[in-house]
Amino acid sequence: MGRRKKGQDIHGWVLLDKPLDVTSTQAVSKVRRIFDAKKAGHAGTLDPLATGLLPVALGEATKTVPIAQEGDKTYRFTIRWGVTTDTLDAEGEVTATSDIRPTRDEIEAILPDFIGEIDQVPPKFSAIKVKGERAYDLARDGVEVELDPRPVRIERLEIVDTLSADETAFEMDCGKGTYVRSLARDLAFELGTEGHISALRRTRVGGFEETSAISLDELADLAHKGRAFEGLAPVETALDDIPALAITEDEATQIRQGRAIVLLPRIAQELRALRRPRDISGKDGSRIAVAMCGEMAVALGEAQAGKFQPSRVFNHN
Repeated sequence: MGRRKKGQDIHGWVLLDKPLDVTSTQAVSKVRRIFDAKKAGHAGTLDPLATGLLPVALGEATKTVPIAQEGDKTYRFTIRWGVTTDTLDAEGEVTATSDIRPTRDEIEAILPDFIGEIDQVPPKFSAIKVKGERAYDLARDGVEVELDPRPVRIERLEIVDTLSADETAFEMDCGKGTYVRSLARDLAFELGTEGHISALRRTRVGGFEETSAISLDELADLAHKGRAFEGLAPVETALDDIPALAITEDEATQIRQGRAIVLLPRIAQELRALRRPRDISGKDGSRIAVAMCGEMAVALGEAQAGKFQPSRVFNHN
């Protein structure tokens, strides 16, 4: 018999404002300890030198992490021109310098080349696996690694401030897998100079917004006052922008048993026609939807051929 996990059955999302110099794993551990939760995870890693929105999932909310991770992100970041580091951020060792400082007009002239679907080579200091090893582990050991370019999508990229001749601040909306550090490297290359990220903040992950974020100190203070649950958003928060299927109590019982339910022709047609901010496809062209009984999410599943087949069933009240 396996050892039972310590902690309580806590379910929901903490929209954490991650502080500087804390890893995402450390931040998740701190949140988990505050709630004494059995299970925790997060929707998208932030580097230690990055701050901002880190959605932390507790309990049954961890089943919605893959959905949350698919959402677009918004970043505010600053590029320092004239210096490249091995990590492509302020943490690394200087590898190259340049006296060239691009003007705002020169930067804006090349930004359209980086909007849309582009190929991007990830930083060598990244969590991508190479023959079973993390790229950052290999890089720290001095092993030269060639990472293949990957397609990424950038919806919006614009200058928000020119801080000095050395630094320019940007804001970007992008899809999953986009590396801001790689973007800094590539922008600098196109401008004939060097560059790295000197500041980075994430302000949005899918439907999660920075305005709803809470700091670790604020969360700990709430916990000290016995009000930690005020910092907890419902499991359903991550599912607000995918298609929803209203079901009955009887259908909810069937789904909780892992059984598919038959959709009325009208409901199936409406679900196919429905367009939400994110329409996520499943296998065989099916559509991912969430089955809702009242205000409660019962399961994520695939709607196809007039049926809803649950794939992740929620066990929470």
